[in-house]
Amino acid sequence: MGASKLIDEALEILRDFEVGKDQLNDRSAMTLLALLHLKDGDSWDQATNPMLGTRAIMDWIRDQFGVDYKPNTRETIRRFTLHQFIMAEIVEENADRSDRPINSPKWNYRITDAALEVFRSYGKSVFEIELKRFLREHVSYASLTEERRNLPKTPVILPSGSSMELSPSGQSVLIKSMIEEMLPRFAAACHIVYIDDTDHQHGVVDAELMERLGIDLKTREKAPDVIAWDAERGWLFLMEAASTHGPIDVTRKAELHGLFADQWDKVVLVSCFPDRKTMQRYLALLAWETEAWCADTPDHMIHLDGSRFMGPYEA
Repeated sequence: MGASKLIDEALEILRDFEVGKDQLNDRSAMTLLALLHLKDGDSWDQATNPMLGTRAIMDWIRDQFGVDYKPNTRETIRRFTLHQFIMAEIVEENADRSDRPINSPKWNYRITDAALEVFRSYGKSVFEIELKRFLREHVSYASLTEERRNLPKTPVILPSGSSMELSPSGQSVLIKSMIEEMLPRFAAACHIVYIDDTDHQHGVVDAELMERLGIDLKTREKAPDVIAWDAERGWLFLMEAASTHGPIDVTRKAELHGLFADQWDKVVLVSCFPDRKTMQRYLALLAWETEAWCADTPDHMIHLDGSRFMGPYEA
């Protein structure tokens, strides 16, 4: 079995597993083969499911298929292959330790036992039966994306009493909690200046207020998920929804300082999490002089050091 044939077969299997169209490529096929520890000359019934980090995956691809991905490709493999494999329950993270910190060098991935049985049966008469059973018990990634398109939008009531609709899932559920649960408790008189939801459809909510505050977001992709202005206290809340992406760590704090240098003496930085379990993964990364809030315990705010519980610091 030649390597090119093995990759072609991996692509065919991924198509059978109904992954997204953006995962039907050589990168995803070779990532799958690395996770199965299959190489030129192996048969599918020899597949195994060791726990591998992204570096080990890339090393296997280089050694067995001659493709030497650059180090900065790690994030591409994580975000556009492994993430979708995990959602489809083909791959699981940290099977040896579910509470591993997000920044741990031991973070790893492996093929689930259920998916491994299907992969091992490829080329045999039972493959179709095993595949259908797997797809009955696990929702495919393609089905998930189709469901997202058809789901009703997430309605959000702004502090002003007006409403708007965000995309139906992803960060939007957490953003809804941030606006409807967190802000009324800790900044009841605030006005929403900006919201960036999962589909990046909304952006500026109050252009006039943004201009009055001197905020100019030319690089929108680096903007916070929610910006809120508390006129009574003169506080500008910059809030990140940290459910699938990271919170305000040292790097992100520096980025925000660059974007809001003129308003920095008014800024309050808040990392928001859906629950405390998610927050635990990121706790060691949170920057000092920031706040942390969890949607499952909305009455509490965690303060990370500094001279005050909550509020701006001098620029």
